[in-house]
Amino acid sequence: MRPQPALAQPAAAPDRWMILILAVLLALGTVMVYSSSAVFAAEKLSQPDYYLKRHLVALAIGLVAMLGVYRLGYQRLSHLAYPALLFCLLLLILVLIPGVGTRAGGSSRWFRFAGFSFQPGELAKPVFVLYLACSLTRKKEKVKVFGQGFLPHLLVCGAAVLLLLMQPDFGTATILTLITFCMLFLAGTRLRYLVASALAAVPLVYVLVAGSEYRLRRLLAFWDPWTYRYDIGYQISESLMGFGSGGWFGVGLGAGRHKLFFLPAAHTDFIFSLVGEELGLVGTLLVLVLFSVLVWRGLRLALKAPDLFGSYLAFGLSLLIGLQAMVNMAVVTGLLPTKGLTLPFFSFGGSSLICNLAAMGVLLSISRSAAESVPPAKVTWP
Repeated sequence: MRPQPALAQPAAAPDRWMILILAVLLALGTVMVYSSSAVFAAEKLSQPDYYLKRHLVALAIGLVAMLGVYRLGYQRLSHLAYPALLFCLLLLILVLIPGVGTRAGGSSRWFRFAGFSFQPGELAKPVFVLYLACSLTRKKEKVKVFGQGFLPHLLVCGAAVLLLLMQPDFGTATILTLITFCMLFLAGTRLRYLVASALAAVPLVYVLVAGSEYRLRRLLAFWDPWTYRYDIGYQISESLMGFGSGGWFGVGLGAGRHKLFFLPAAHTDFIFSLVGEELGLVGTLLVLVLFSVLVWRGLRLALKAPDLFGSYLAFGLSLLIGLQAMVNMAVVTGLLPTKGLTLPFFSFGGSSLICNLAAMGVLLSISRSAAESVPPAKVTWP
C-alpha cells in the first residue's frame, strides 16, 4: 500500500484575542473621541465631526501600517533598527529648529504640513524598543559587562531623553527611561548598575522639577488640587468631578457635561475622565480590563516567542502600551502629576494612534511566528 501524502498544515494565525481586544478598544475610542469633541468642534470650528474625521484618517493610516508591519515580519525589522534610531534622533533635533518644528503651548514637539501634524516623540517610543531589542540580542553574551552591555544603551537613552526634555516632553522622556531600565533588567544587566544610575539621576530630576515653574505648579496641583481649584488645579479637579458624577453606570453616552468647555483636553489627554462620566465605573473598569488583558497577552507572547529578539520586542512593546495606559489613567484620576501622555487607541492624536497600531502589527507578527514554531500534532492514518 502506498503511503498517503501528508496533509498540508494551514498557515498559522496571529493572536485572535489581541485582535479582538484591539478592535473593541479602537471602536470604543472612536466613539469617545466624537462624544468628547463634537460640541467643542461645533463651537470653535463650526464642524461637529472635525476631530472625528481626522481621527478616522489616522485610524486608516494606522491600520495600513499595522498590516504592513505584520506582513513584513518582525525578523526583518532587526535590519532597520539602527537606521530607524538615527532617523528618529534626527527628527528630534529638527523639531527643535524654529521654522521647522511647530511650537504650541510652550512646547516644540510637532511638524505641521498640509493641515496635519506629526509628533516625532511618538515614533521614538516603538523605534527605541526596536533598537533595544536588536542591540540586547546582539550583545546577549556581554550584557553584564558595564562598558559593552550597559553604558552604550544608557548613553543612547540619555541622548534621546535630552532631546525630548529640550522640547520639553517630560512624559515621553520618562517612558523611554523606564522602558530602558526594564529591558536592561530583563536582559540580565547587573542590578547594581541600574540602581547606581537611578540614584545618580535623582539630583537631575530634582533640578528639572525645581528649575521649571510649570512643573512646580503641576506638582502643587497634584498634591492639593482642591486648594487650587480655580487655578493650577482646575483640570484635575474637573476630571475628578467627572468621575464622581458618573457613578456606577454613567450619565449616558454623549450626555457628559464636563466636555462642555469645563474640562480642557477632554478629547486628548483627559478622555478617560469622559469615559468615567458617561460610562461610569463599569465603563472605566471595562477599559482597564481590556488594557490589562492586552498587556498580559503581550507579556505571555514574550515567553513564547521563537527567538530572543522576538521575546525582547514583545516585552518592550507590551510594556510601552501598558505604561502609557497606566500613566494616563493615573494622571486623570489624580494619582500622578500631569504628564501629557495620551491613552493608547483612545485619545485624539494621529501620531500616537498610528505608532501604537504599528507596534500592534509587530506583536501580531511575533504571535504568528510563535504559533508557527509550535510542533504540529501528528496525523495518524487508519
